[in-house]
Amino acid sequence: MKSFNIKVEARKNLGKKQSRALRLNKQIPCVLYGGKENIHFSANENAFKDLIYSHHVHLVDLDIDNNKHQAFLKEVQFHPVTDKILHMDFIEVFPDKPAVISIPVNLAGSSVGILEGGKLRHRKRYLKVKGLIKDLPETIEIDITDLNIGQSVLSGDLSFDKLEILEPKRAAVVSVISSRAAARGMGEEPVTEAAPAAAAAAAETPEGVDAVATPAPEQPKKPEQPKK
Repeated sequence: MKSFNIKVEARKNLGKKQSRALRLNKQIPCVLYGGKENIHFSANENAFKDLIYSHHVHLVDLDIDNNKHQAFLKEVQFHPVTDKILHMDFIEVFPDKPAVISIPVNLAGSSVGILEGGKLRHRKRYLKVKGLIKDLPETIEIDITDLNIGQSVLSGDLSFDKLEILEPKRAAVVSVISSRAAARGMGEEPVTEAAPAAAAAAAETPEGVDAVATPAPEQPKKPEQPKK
């Protein structure tokens, strides 16, 4: 698995006011969870670009005031208008404990179904897996050479040494459908995927994190009934 090294500074002053001050200085407030205690730190916004805007999932080697930690990026919070990075959450991992992480899927081979005119439907571009850090691959490769029209590769069909697939067994990862079905929009099941940067260790979002509130959509007003 690819690694990403970064040297950061621990944060001593916490709170929304201090977080805003950091952002004004192009620093991103961050939190590392999963260890003996939560660690708050910050780094320049440019330091994270190669980590966030990447298809790959990286093992992050954090140097926090000369203390070393290994982690995965769990969540990135963006400004709803400017898309500037507001906050980042990391989950600490350990060599002797299994980690849960979403790994990108790479398709290999030329499907016989596509050669016969079928259409490829790549339904899951990331798969959630569990394994030791040393056993986690950069990508999960699936050979689709024998995949014909009307056939799918399900998560339950996949098996890897020292790696546990945590997706539902009936979840389709990749399918080949007929051109006619594609034209009718068949087989287009909506798939919700985590963004590459946030496809890391699975854990509940901790309390105390500056979140970006998204207002709920307004409910449509009922039309007035004509007076009798």
